[in-house]
Amino acid sequence: MAGFLAEDGASVDHFEEADILTRPAFRPVAEEFAEGASGVRPATLVDCTRTYIAESLAAGRDYLVTDALVPFLPSLVAWGHDEAALVHVMAELTRAVEPARVTVVYVHDDPETALRRAVEREGAAWADWYVRKLAGSPGTQAVHDLASAAAHLRSEADLTRRLLARTPWDVLTVDVGKLDAQEAYAYARRHLTDAREWS
Repeated sequence: MAGFLAEDGASVDHFEEADILTRPAFRPVAEEFAEGASGVRPATLVDCTRTYIAESLAAGRDYLVTDALVPFLPSLVAWGHDEAALVHVMAELTRAVEPARVTVVYVHDDPETALRRAVEREGAAWADWYVRKLAGSPGTQAVHDLASAAAHLRSEADLTRRLLARTPWDVLTVDVGKLDAQEAYAYARRHLTDAREWS
């Protein structure tokens, strides 16, 4: 997506998932983890997002491609925040990103199918690691095997859709259960192109 958006000479910042621990705007996130915290305060995430948007606007960026970053929902759920708290966080994030226009490309798949593919790709050791990771977090400690992990992912997906529906953001859902990687990219690119032409 970052390459596609930059094709016409636009200034694009591709913020990859791991960058949250190295980007200056998100230094407070890294500092909270360095202090031994098992999670990050929602207010910290909101403040860092506001700083990142302000810095990007000042730098003249046209597009920000943030892999699995905003709105931080999987992490916030894992850290034990309930839906009422997340409604508040989403409202704060909505204000923090203004005046940027936000489009969420929401990649959806059947959880059982997605987990099965992941195990086939990564191996059985990955499945054990993934279950332990979820089981070790306050908000996902009920997970004890891949079946319960799939149930959690399904519940999280429903929650995500409810929360996104409360925002003014554009949401493009890409159902990868019916598309291969190239088809999914083509679908997203086509719809994002249409959105740019209408904006």
